[in-house]
Amino acid sequence: MSRSQSQSQSLSNSTEDIFDSSLNLEETHFKECFDDGYKQGLIVGKEEALDVGLKQGFEVGQEIGFYRGCVDVWNSAIRIDPSSFSKRLQQSIKRMEELIEKYPLMEPEDESVQERVDELRLKFRVIRSGLGVKLEYEGYPKPKDVEF
Repeated sequence: MSRSQSQSQSLSNSTEDIFDSSLNLEETHFKECFDDGYKQGLIVGKEEALDVGLKQGFEVGQEIGFYRGCVDVWNSAIRIDPSSFSKRLQQSIKRMEELIEKYPLMEPEDESVQERVDELRLKFRVIRSGLGVKLEYEGYPKPKDVEF
C-alpha cells in the first residue's frame, strides 16, 4: 500500500469515527441514563425492601407475641386449676404452644411461614371458641375490612 493510500484510508477512518460518535450519540446517552437509573433503582429498591421487611417482621412478631401471651395465661390457669379446661382444650393449647415454638422467627426466608401463621390463627379461633370468649387479635384485618 502506498503512502497516499494509507493517508487517504486514515483520513477516511478518522472521518467515519467523528460521524460515528455523532450518529451513536442518542444510543450512548440512552445507555448511560439507563445504567444510572438502574443503579439508583437498586439503591432505592433495597431501602424500600428493608422498610417493608422491618414493618412485616414487626407485625408478625407482634401477632406471635400475642398468641404466646394467650398460651402463657391459659397454661397458668391450667396449672392453678387443671379442671378449668377440658382435656381436648388443654391439648389444643399444647398444640398451639408447639406451633409457636416451631415458628421460624430467625429464618425469614422460610417458605412455610405463611402456612404456620394461618395454622396458628386457626388454632387460636378453635381455642377461643372452646373457651366461649370473644378474644381477638386486633392487628390483622378482618374479612369485612379487606377491600378488593
